[in-house]
Amino acid sequence: MREFDVIVVGGGHAGVEAAHAAAKMGKKTLLLTMLVEQIGAASCNPAIGGLAKGHLVKEIDALGGLMALATDNAGIQFRVLNENRGPAVRGSRAQIDMDRYRIWMRTKILNTPNLEVAQEIVDEILVKNGRVYGVRTNLLNEYRAKAIILTTGTFMRGLMHFGPVKLEGGRFHELPAKKISKSLEDLGFKLERLKTGTTARIDARTIDFSKMEIQPGDENPKPFSFRTDKTKFNPKQLPCYITYTNQTTHDIIKSNFHRAPLFTGQIEGIGPRYCPSIEDKLNKFPDKERHHVFVEPQTIEATEYYLNGLSTSLPMDVQEDFIHSIPGLENAKIVRFGYAIEYDFIQPTNLKHSLETKEVEGLFFAGQINGTTGYEEAAAQGIMAGINAALKIDEKEPLILRRDEAYIGVLIDDLVTKGTNEPYRMFTSRSEYRLLLREDNAILRLGPIGYRLGLLDEETYRKVERLREEIEKGMKLVNKTFVTPNKEINAKLEELGEEKIQSKMELRKIVGRHTFDKDKLLKFVPQLKELSDEALEQILIESRYHHYIEKQKAQIDKMKEMLSIKIPEDFEYKGIPGLSREVVEKLEKVRPKTLFQASEISGVTPAAIDIIHMYIKIREKQS
Repeated sequence: MREFDVIVVGGGHAGVEAAHAAAKMGKKTLLLTMLVEQIGAASCNPAIGGLAKGHLVKEIDALGGLMALATDNAGIQFRVLNENRGPAVRGSRAQIDMDRYRIWMRTKILNTPNLEVAQEIVDEILVKNGRVYGVRTNLLNEYRAKAIILTTGTFMRGLMHFGPVKLEGGRFHELPAKKISKSLEDLGFKLERLKTGTTARIDARTIDFSKMEIQPGDENPKPFSFRTDKTKFNPKQLPCYITYTNQTTHDIIKSNFHRAPLFTGQIEGIGPRYCPSIEDKLNKFPDKERHHVFVEPQTIEATEYYLNGLSTSLPMDVQEDFIHSIPGLENAKIVRFGYAIEYDFIQPTNLKHSLETKEVEGLFFAGQINGTTGYEEAAAQGIMAGINAALKIDEKEPLILRRDEAYIGVLIDDLVTKGTNEPYRMFTSRSEYRLLLREDNAILRLGPIGYRLGLLDEETYRKVERLREEIEKGMKLVNKTFVTPNKEINAKLEELGEEKIQSKMELRKIVGRHTFDKDKLLKFVPQLKELSDEALEQILIESRYHHYIEKQKAQIDKMKEMLSIKIPEDFEYKGIPGLSREVVEKLEKVRPKTLFQASEISGVTPAAIDIIHMYIKIREKQS
């Protein structure tokens, strides 16, 4: 029996981040995975990032994680989505070479100090007196550890559906993890089922790209990682293509609804609302004339293409028929058929904000086992579980990112307080403070935390602090300098194509115009020429959204002040209008001492906190 500090079960996106973080924090770590070849594998689409998901990737990077670096090394197309909209809703997205991504990630993991890898299936979680102490594998090996992190993905009792054909497995031709589900049930966890799916892959030689719209990457691609050298970043970019379904496609699919596992009762798990299968789309939106199909290369060699938007579990003959009805895919040869997969998950309300389970001390969950969908959501949970497992072993306070500090904080808070009945996906709309939590400032927000934990290196941290100093210097200048509407100033504004000013104002108000860019900024405020492009970009954003940013900061300060309020020991929750019976029961059972403690109870929403706060004030006035 070998002993470790941390054992991570599963080598997917959550598992690699968890294992890497724990090992980097000095903990002797073991990663147990079914197939070493598949460490870090992208199981479904060949892309990282996107709207809100790009935020998560950059936050993982700021904490010292791997996903952004792997993407920069394996990316074959880079785009910023919503680039013409406000900075809060922009999202970086990259097509990746799926093979190179996996190889890069596996190589990194196999070369990380303090980290060992073993190819075994975990059958049992070993627990004594309510505390985890190890695992037992299918090879009858026992490994002991002070903390266990489960990142099982779609493998717990995984069941794949190819039309009427059902195959057990977590991915095609990979075994399911069945005994670990039983082990968790024996420990008192209630398992539920979710469903996700993937699409067919097409032989590139059989696609007629001339019938499709070309979608190139950005002309000047930007790397994901703050640690990637921008001066040397010049990836070879491949185009994606867009085509569309049509009435014929829809007729073929609808005429085979009776053969769709999704509708016959064969599939029991609930699928992702925001990434539905094509048959689910047509069922829910029967009048829509067409749907996008994004044709994406899977590797730099571009021998296979992924049909994003056509996830399906329909029978193979139906898949061939409806794919052949789509422009450009008339002669398409399917290399791999699409399928759906069902798997076990556990309601995340069983977790603390640290991602440690409430039932078993030292046991952490991360990724799809918590009801999420997406590589980025899994990786974000993984790094937090790895960090908190290491901190627990050191008997230190867990790292809990608040909703106003990170998208990761929003993700975890949503999961552990609200739970989920469908695969949870991150959106910018989920964040109340999205103007503060932008992609572009992730390194400034979280870099110091990554450095303090030992996950971010000294050189990177120094770069972050230099950037912070530059921004502060620039903002001090534009905030404290007042501009008078004299001939010289208005002539300069006119020369820049800008509207003249009529009254004295802060320089920030001119710099914050939506028509101002870096070139105009440097011409109008030459004192800023010594600053980096990154600092100039932040100065423009901070100036442009100054009023809204200050408003959000004030809301956060008010919330912090409110959450520090003490709840009287004899406070009565029963009879308060607006509090559900479930919330009242939980509050009376826990008896939180402050509103902050109340806010951390699963199911107690921000609205409930507001109501309790109001009644505390009413009681104070009456006493």
